[in-house]
Amino acid sequence: MPAPKRKNVDDFMANLQAEAVPHVQRLRELSLAAATPAGLAEELKWNFPAYTDKVMVWTLQCFKHHCSIRFPVPFFTQYRDEAAAAGYEAIDGALKIRWDQPVPEALVSKLIEARIADFRAGNTAWSEPGQYAGKKKK
Repeated sequence: MPAPKRKNVDDFMANLQAEAVPHVQRLRELSLAAATPAGLAEELKWNFPAYTDKVMVWTLQCFKHHCSIRFPVPFFTQYRDEAAAAGYEAIDGALKIRWDQPVPEALVSKLIEARIADFRAGNTAWSEPGQYAGKKKK
């Protein structure tokens, strides 16, 4: 069953499961610390907090056993090995953080700053060219 539709980011945060609060709150703080001076807005996209400038630049996600900070796949690919070396799972476009792991603040800040620069350089795509070849997006 899908999660209930949230009204805004504050509503999303108010309805997190207890074990998610410290992780997602810290990711939000790191995100806002970089997004606000860069002129990015915080808003709800696909029922998750997102940092935007007309289009989504990155987003936070929360699941039953972990949270993640998600970036466009082409951007994040270059950081997968670094995330894995730090002991975190790097899935397509996202740094996955389990509840039993601390938020890797230095890595997250580095990723956010690099993504802002990448976005300002004109890289707005969220998928790799041909990623959906032969598949219909629903």
